[in-house]
Amino acid sequence: MAKDSDQLYAQPLNQIVDFQFDEQVVGVFADMINRSVPGYATVVKSLGILAARYAQPDSNLYDLGCSLGAATLSMQQQVRQPNCRFIAIDNSPAMIERCREHLQVAAMLEEAEPRTELVCADINTIEIRNASVVVMNFTLQFIEPDQRFDLLQRIYDGLKPGGVLLLSEKIAFEDDAIQQRLTDWHHDFKRANGYSDLEISQKRSALEKVMRPESLSLHQQRLGQIGFSCVQPWFQCFNFASMLAIK
Repeated sequence: MAKDSDQLYAQPLNQIVDFQFDEQVVGVFADMINRSVPGYATVVKSLGILAARYAQPDSNLYDLGCSLGAATLSMQQQVRQPNCRFIAIDNSPAMIERCREHLQVAAMLEEAEPRTELVCADINTIEIRNASVVVMNFTLQFIEPDQRFDLLQRIYDGLKPGGVLLLSEKIAFEDDAIQQRLTDWHHDFKRANGYSDLEISQKRSALEKVMRPESLSLHQQRLGQIGFSCVQPWFQCFNFASMLAIK
């Protein structure tokens, strides 16, 4: 399946609207996220490896904010426990439709039946139940801050004992100097991947009101408060980090 190049912010825009996962973004998303998120391919592959370790027989594995289904496919390729059910959820109809295409292609290549239930819904409204693995791969940062605790609490409540939340996020830093340093490094990464200063600036403005990163320590504190017995960071590249939280 062809991957279109991300040129959405390549020309000066008279008005920069808030970023949303619409048809335009979906069309270039694979290129966008790989050129924008340091270590993205490593994170996705590792999600499958970690899911395989913690998946339990006869349980549900959720991908919340599944976008094109990269984390779902990684889990499907690695998990060998019997009778696992994969549930991928996103609130963008365009994302769900493109995810469906990706999963169908993968199933054809593997000569297998599609194994994932796709749901177009707000993850704040869905029920998590009988879960051994829940993935939120750069999703929580798009949830309103005052809704995050309740969402994570519902995930915890829906996890089986020994189940895990795999959480990846862009992170913020409390020290202004460190924040600026890591931001500069991230922008250098994007320039190295072909983005211009104009593209970096315009996309940053588009994301300003819809993506609100938090510090790693805040994530750890909140997950511990909810009840997770262990919160283990396992990856960080510049200002992007991944954590595993065990119930």
